Amino acid sequence: MDRLEQYRKIIQDLLQDYTLGNRSDAGFETQILCDRDNDHYQLVSLGWQKHKRFYTVLMHFDIKDGKIWIQRNETDRLIARELIEMGVERSDIVLGLQPEYARIDTGYSVA
Repeated sequence: MDRLEQYRKIIQDLLQDYTLGNRSDAGFETQILCDRDNDHYQLVSLGWQKHKRFYTVLMHFDIKDGKIWIQRNETDRLIARELIEMGVERSDIVLGLQPEYARIDTGYSVA
């Protein structure tokens, strides 16, 4: 398996693992959205809280130039660390949710 396919599978496995550990409550649904053609991956939570619509992106990953970009993490999980444990090189992870000037201090790739 080439690295791009490996990274796609790792991201999908991570999102699937999250959904298995966080079963949907009544009125809420968790969806995994995967655009493999453009390498965009999201975990979305949606539903209703009383009379108010609820919709949020919990996690968002992109694969750009062979690196996994973490664009959003609204969970308590340390997903960069999980990616490393799943076989992703630290140098192939970009914390896109951090400003560019701060990425140099994260220990991950800057881009």
